[in-house]
Amino acid sequence: MMLDDYVRLSIIIIFVSSVQGTKQGKPNVLFLVVDDLRPALGAYDYPMLKTPNIDQFASHSVKFENAHAQQTVCGPSRTSFLTSRRPDTTRLYDFGSYWRTHAGNFTTLPQHFKQSGYFTYSIGKVFHPGICSGHHDDFPYSWSEPAYHPPTQKYKMKPTCPGDDGRGHVNLLCAVNVTTQPEQSLPDIQSAEHAVEMIKKLSNSQSEQPFFLAVGLHKPHIPYKFPQEFLDLYPLDKMDLAPYPNIPKFMPLVAYSSWPRLFVREDFKALNVSFPFGPIPWEFQKKIRQHYYASVSYMDSMIGKVLNELENSGLADNTVISLISDHGWSLGDHGDWCKYENFEVVTRVPVIVHLPPSISQTAPSSDGGGNLFPFVDVFKNRHLRFHKGPTSSSLIELVDLFPTLSELASLEVPPICPQDPFNVDFCTEGASFVRQLNNAIKETEMKKDGKLHFVPALHDDDEDEGKSAVFSQYPRPSEYPQQDTDLPNLKDIKIMGYTMRTHHYRYTEWVKFDPTTFTADFMTVHARELYLHDSDPLEIYNVADFPLYHHLVERLRVKLIAGWRYALPKRSS
Repeated sequence: MMLDDYVRLSIIIIFVSSVQGTKQGKPNVLFLVVDDLRPALGAYDYPMLKTPNIDQFASHSVKFENAHAQQTVCGPSRTSFLTSRRPDTTRLYDFGSYWRTHAGNFTTLPQHFKQSGYFTYSIGKVFHPGICSGHHDDFPYSWSEPAYHPPTQKYKMKPTCPGDDGRGHVNLLCAVNVTTQPEQSLPDIQSAEHAVEMIKKLSNSQSEQPFFLAVGLHKPHIPYKFPQEFLDLYPLDKMDLAPYPNIPKFMPLVAYSSWPRLFVREDFKALNVSFPFGPIPWEFQKKIRQHYYASVSYMDSMIGKVLNELENSGLADNTVISLISDHGWSLGDHGDWCKYENFEVVTRVPVIVHLPPSISQTAPSSDGGGNLFPFVDVFKNRHLRFHKGPTSSSLIELVDLFPTLSELASLEVPPICPQDPFNVDFCTEGASFVRQLNNAIKETEMKKDGKLHFVPALHDDDEDEGKSAVFSQYPRPSEYPQQDTDLPNLKDIKIMGYTMRTHHYRYTEWVKFDPTTFTADFMTVHARELYLHDSDPLEIYNVADFPLYHHLVERLRVKLIAGWRYALPKRSS
């Protein structure tokens, strides 16, 4: 660790120790955020993926199978879940504005904890850096001290990837010998090391002030830059292709995203792939998937180091731990290689929540009474598997995290935002899923005791299971893919794709959008999509224009236009 890091940590702990906590007994929160992670984890039934540390964590936590992001790009998604407001309220669809000056002075999740007596601190990528978090990660509103960013992140677009010519390149595929890299390290290694040191300092502090520690890891975001040994976990001859790697016949082109972010990388540019539809050569597709998987295993090891230290420090017994991704990523699904769309593969995210025994007597615990989160070296335990922990199939959204963590910490839970939310600082456009979390734990315990033999089928309007639908959206500058299809500037947005996922269907409408008034015109529809998830989980067959489904489309359209308020659990609405 660099001298500046030790100075930073010393200053922080002086701050923590000087403020005696007024909320004695409150649980700590470890908020883990991963970038561009689809649920490609062993715990989510991806047997090819080697993620023993997250799998182990999930076995002692509650895993949510139906969690969705509100927009599938980093800045808008993170602003959304950290403020518990949807993109049409934050008015951030790109990276060009800061919600406090552009939309409203909305209270954030860490800000609420800070105002409730917590020490709050950010490591790595939590808020999206730059203008959309005020160029300062929303400090001092959200954080007790300025956020930490790993110094080596500044080399993201530098020629540090090894090439056959012996020179450095700016590549998409970038397995490296870490000792040859600037500062002999990588961003997630530095963030994990800083988190470990921070946890040690917090555990040694005499203060009783609880903490909210957010740790954001960059991988598996492109470029796929990671220690080269992780590539050995995924031999290229064992790599698969996407289950449906073609552009579906009935998919409207407005739903398809081109991938210009890949074309700026030297190794991809050398393929001379045609824009906007490709295709990418099969062999390179396998290499992309191989490098994504290796990036995930690398990230898993960093998560394991942080969780191990939390337990070794003695803090795990009173710390709520959540692990999420900001959105998913397409690995050739529908012929796509990005995240800028409205399909399941990019809206669906892993959400895993661990309750400590201090707040839940029925929380998942160690089977043998030992440590819950010992670090697992994936190279020594390549085939290690863990038992399944409690699982919930309830529909939840990332905007639900704010009220959920508030309730778990016994803080004030933000009320539902009014129809005009812009002048209300403290409110939510989500709903707490604590009830669903507790139900999953209790159901698992009853199964273990042999008291539960039949679980009734879920229905879209099942009140006990929470929401009847979840919502996401994505902007487009045009119907036909072009260079800025993936990330149009606000002024260029002409179409907004609103998508709704129920337990059985995904329904999407691409409608006219006015970026000056932030309003959608549902009377001007460019395209519709309907996918029947019971028979088409990969969302290949768009049946929106089939006469057989006309009445279903009309029913789902009414629900989509009515919006999220009418899909809330009845107890929340």
